[in-house]
Amino acid sequence: MVRTPLTPWERERGERLGVLLRAARGDRSMVEIAAAAGLSAETLRKIETGRAPTAGFFTVAALGATLGISLDELAALAAPPAEAEAGADAAGASPPAAA
Repeated sequence: MVRTPLTPWERERGERLGVLLRAARGDRSMVEIAAAAGLSAETLRKIETGRAPTAGFFTVAALGATLGISLDELAALAAPPAEAEAGADAAGASPPAAA
């Protein structure tokens, strides 16, 4: 099975999610948070650095629960700012419309 290449928006969303999770982790170790969420430290590292920009739903849900962030908050905070979205629309690289 061939995987469809990620769009610029998907890569950006993954990077935003990684930055958000890293900030929420604060001084806690990557190993501590990963273990509490049931993940490997390597998986968490890849998500935080944007190398895994399309982390699975249950992975993100487990990290959110461990860090005390709701899925609604994660989705809202990983979305682009309104100005960036307007510019992306003009360039044809906007995030997919909500169904």
